[in-house]
Amino acid sequence: MSEFTANNPEKEITLTSKDGEEFKVSLKVAKMSSLIWNMVSEDGEDDDEDNTVPLPNVEGADLARVIEYCKQYIVDPMTEFQKPLQDADLGVLVQPWYADFIEGTTNDTLYKLTLAANYLDIKPLLDLCCARIASFIKGKTPEEIRANLGIVVDFTREEEEQVRRENSWADELH
Repeated sequence: MSEFTANNPEKEITLTSKDGEEFKVSLKVAKMSSLIWNMVSEDGEDDDEDNTVPLPNVEGADLARVIEYCKQYIVDPMTEFQKPLQDADLGVLVQPWYADFIEGTTNDTLYKLTLAANYLDIKPLLDLCCARIASFIKGKTPEEIRANLGIVVDFTREEEEQVRRENSWADELH
């Protein structure tokens, strides 16, 4: 444990989102993100310093969701799950709070949350986001995958059949 954490267990830092929203978070929450923790711990010995961390790649609404996840994780760490997914039902793989958290997101929010988790280097959140995306695909037909991911097919019927013929080897993988 660094001297910074030992001396300041209740200290908070401020995270500033791309759109200027500010969020005060505990050091425990900050430590969930390798990016934020490295930025804070580099100059954390100066107690008088204003510990504000700009996050130019994360919008406020998405940062709020990330913080919500991190706070829950501190209280009740998410169960690790085997990869690749053994079940498309995330409720079987993780605690109900985490399943509800990620299943309650729109595709757009899920995409932004995935980018935020990757940028902030929060592995458990990134794993959960990727598991949700994988659940859209696992055991689904191409038509179901398109519907789940909002993919619009702009092939003609003939073009689609040609692609299927050219990639018929993929059907043998099942």
